[in-house]
Amino acid sequence: MTHEHKLQPTSEQIAIIEETLDVCRSVWNFALRERKDWCASRKSSINACSITAEYIISVDEPFPNYHRQAKKLTEAKKIYPELKLVHSQVLQQTLRTLDRAWDDMKVRGFGFPRFKNKYRMRSFVFPQLGKEPIRNDAIKFPKLGWVRWRQSRPIPEGFEVKQARIVRKASGYFVMLSLQLKVNVLSPIPHGHPRGLDLGFDKFVATSDGEEIKRPRFLKTLQRKLKLLQRRLKNKPYGSNNRYKLNQKIARLHQRISDTRKDWHFKLSHHLVKDAGMIFVEDLNFVSWQRGILSSSSADAGFGQFVNILEWVCWKTDTYFAKVDKNGTSQTCPDCGANTGKKTLDVRLHHCHDCGYTTTRDVAASQEIRNRGVSALGHSVLENVCKLDATGSIGHNTLVGTGRSRKLAS
Repeated sequence: MTHEHKLQPTSEQIAIIEETLDVCRSVWNFALRERKDWCASRKSSINACSITAEYIISVDEPFPNYHRQAKKLTEAKKIYPELKLVHSQVLQQTLRTLDRAWDDMKVRGFGFPRFKNKYRMRSFVFPQLGKEPIRNDAIKFPKLGWVRWRQSRPIPEGFEVKQARIVRKASGYFVMLSLQLKVNVLSPIPHGHPRGLDLGFDKFVATSDGEEIKRPRFLKTLQRKLKLLQRRLKNKPYGSNNRYKLNQKIARLHQRISDTRKDWHFKLSHHLVKDAGMIFVEDLNFVSWQRGILSSSSADAGFGQFVNILEWVCWKTDTYFAKVDKNGTSQTCPDCGANTGKKTLDVRLHHCHDCGYTTTRDVAASQEIRNRGVSALGHSVLENVCKLDATGSIGHNTLVGTGRSRKLAS
């Protein structure tokens, strides 16, 4: 688990943190430049070179991976004494982060790692702390000593602090503590009351139990203030102190919007998980939602972040979580399974001509999501319905919400 706490460093400690970030930025940029130069030297053909310029690196020179760059870092400390001001493991972790970003670019299709300016390098990692580094009022870091902090919640009993990441945000400095407990936690099994969730723009989420929750406008509520600050920004000359101060105000406002959204997502997740044993959602690609005409509304709602938080809350509360096929959930009657045809966005009511079932469109979609989730659990679960004392079985009364569910239970 990761706990976030706000630090209250002194002016001397702030200077050390900023100096550490600056050195980490230099190491990152140098290592990235070295990798890009090696790749550029291999681009030209064997029998031809560029007309303007060409990178000349020996053919036998191996690729500068993490281990080779970490070895060079040790040698560079003899030439550049400012590298000795930063803890050695912090610089090693910077190279590890670059190596991981480089692998993600090749394997997972991520973008090319960027060079960092003084605003982009915002964090560094201590992979291990000393003995008993935590007190109620302070935490001890190498090279920094005891730093006062606001411990918003205690460290859970039995957990061990594995590493600490100091992050610079618009509202101050924070520490992210990675906590570890050596215990095997089994994945939640299907049990209890099933609940389907349908996400949308009209209602943020509709549940299969008939509850509809409106979507807060996190950005829109502060958009007027944000627009005024950004309008003033264009009149400030680049590099001036006034422009820097105004940028800090804008950054704090954006962080306030982000923190409010994330807090609401956590509270809503706990509310939806309450009294439910299984949670089912659609398997949606939220990246595509932010490319259409409603892109700003999708980004403001933060659907992707909500689903990730909901999955984490389900695991923490021993609630089964699964994603189902998204195709046709609003075109299928959850009571009889008949196809009701496509609906335009202005149609907010579901009415089945076969069975006469009528409800709101979002609730009907969430009930269909629930039915698909229960059906996808497999024959083993459906067989356990008859054996009410079987381990991991679903109680008979949990599958009788609609007529279609009664068919599944039978």
